[in-house]
Amino acid sequence: MATTRSAHTVWNGNLLEGQGKVAFDSSGVGQFPVSWPSRAEEANGKTSPEELIAAAHSSCFSMALSAGLTKAGTPPTKLVTQAEVTFQPGTGITGIHLSVEGDVPGLDEDGFLEAAQGAKANCPVSQALSGTDITLSAKLS
Repeated sequence: MATTRSAHTVWNGNLLEGQGKVAFDSSGVGQFPVSWPSRAEEANGKTSPEELIAAAHSSCFSMALSAGLTKAGTPPTKLVTQAEVTFQPGTGITGIHLSVEGDVPGLDEDGFLEAAQGAKANCPVSQALSGTDITLSAKLS
């Protein structure tokens, strides 16, 4: 069964001086301020499209890796995933780096790296962002 999730943004003003709020409609977890300076300079308590992509990618990747490890008979105790989305004004998103550290009893570093590479390839967010250079580092804790 397919699911659809939604969010919306209300933006006021021009690009450089304006600001907006992005709301997570499906979950109702809140509204978060967004502005051009928070995107192109310092966050200063506001989010950006790239941070939202990083949140989506890190959570999707963690789910995909957990599923793959469990299917292989080595379920993880804990996974900590960070996604870093690089944005260059005038160019756009130039890359994403995923780094994951896992506590996976019964699995060695090579097996963990292989599972992480599989999760990167099969994570639906990775697939949606396939036009972007996505790199990965993985290690056991």
